[in-house]
Amino acid sequence: MKGRIIHPPRNFRGRPTTDMAKEALFNILANRIEFSEISILDLFSGSGNISFEFASRGCRNITCVEKDFYHYRFIKQTIASFGFPITAIHGDAIHFLEKVPGKYDLIFADPPFNLPDLNKLPDLIIDGQVLNEKGILILEHPKEHNFTKIPQFSEVRQYGHVNFSFFKQSPD
Repeated sequence: MKGRIIHPPRNFRGRPTTDMAKEALFNILANRIEFSEISILDLFSGSGNISFEFASRGCRNITCVEKDFYHYRFIKQTIASFGFPITAIHGDAIHFLEKVPGKYDLIFADPPFNLPDLNKLPDLIIDGQVLNEKGILILEHPKEHNFTKIPQFSEVRQYGHVNFSFFKQSPD
């Protein structure tokens, strides 16, 4: 994040996206989107590092949703410390999707790998019309999950134990 080092507290209970996977993801996105022109929704935000990365690359419309109060508090403190243009919401990501007030150009979801309905998450987002017409969903998940049969599936990228499945709201 352009020289800024952000360290979650020692008692942090999340599984942050690895630096290698995050760097690869943002290299892919840098060739596909104009960061300053898109709206971002970061679901299951954890430490907030994905939202912070988007902010450091010029995104000005970022919403992150985190259920764990201690993680949420860390995100809020980091936003205040660095002046990031991020709206942090303390709440359940699934419930947020059910009443989301707008649409987003890019949704990044990094749910707990043991989330009971992880396989249903892409359909919930796509069918819920949370993405703009040309919107992109990126779902971080373990390799045991396969989303290739979902019509909006675009591609999967694997980095160690991290997989990113990409979905498009409307096919090209």
